[in-house]
Amino acid sequence: MSCRMYLLGRFPLARQRGGVLKVPARQFGALRNRVTELLRADDFAAQLAEWTRFSPRQVISPLLSFLFSTDATVKWRTVTAVGIVVAEMADQEPETARTVMRRLMWSLNDESGGIGWGAPEAMGEIMARHQQLAEEYHLILLSYIRDDCNRLDHELLECGVLWGLGRLAQERPQLLEGSISHLIPYLHSPNSTQRGLAAWTLGFLDAIFPSEALAHLLNDQTETVIHEQGAQHRYRISELAAKLLQPSERDTGTE
Repeated sequence: MSCRMYLLGRFPLARQRGGVLKVPARQFGALRNRVTELLRADDFAAQLAEWTRFSPRQVISPLLSFLFSTDATVKWRTVTAVGIVVAEMADQEPETARTVMRRLMWSLNDESGGIGWGAPEAMGEIMARHQQLAEEYHLILLSYIRDDCNRLDHELLECGVLWGLGRLAQERPQLLEGSISHLIPYLHSPNSTQRGLAAWTLGFLDAIFPSEALAHLLNDQTETVIHEQGAQHRYRISELAAKLLQPSERDTGTE
């Protein structure tokens, strides 16, 4: 059975629009204003607990709208907040949390009529924070970079998938042990962000390569920016690749 047919059989609702969680217009406006305040707060990191004080069912719709923000700080803070809210939701109302996951999946479907900006990153953050959802949906996220499955074939969205996989790998590497062969082609991508994200993700999976397999990356001084631990970090691709070397070669691999 092909990957695509397997996933469609296991997740038949992936082809349907996830139910939108309705909030009365007046309440939606007030929630959106409060969400805006928190996402733009100077002390955002210190206020992460605030997100658990909302009703997850009510706050999720206004929050998801900020995944489309062109402000990188707001977008990444939204990814973090979505992870917190949906993980909390999954403990209280598992089916509602699954509805949110399907909604994110739907946004990446051609039939949705839109582009699911931020959806792969949000899926990765949610799964990093909730074991059950990770076990149920990690194969869906991985399928978005598989040629034999649901590859998105969109550079920016695939960057989001690679980041989401890396975030998941930080917390639950055992779920992605079989993903290494699907990540390797991205080490050769003409897109430097994809090369960097693939190397970054493989680093969490304890993937080890001989230096000759990484020669093109060990000499790659291109810098890439990766969101990690609440901040934007700038890495040289050669630096990320060096972490994938066999231990005996790490001291000499980038010389």
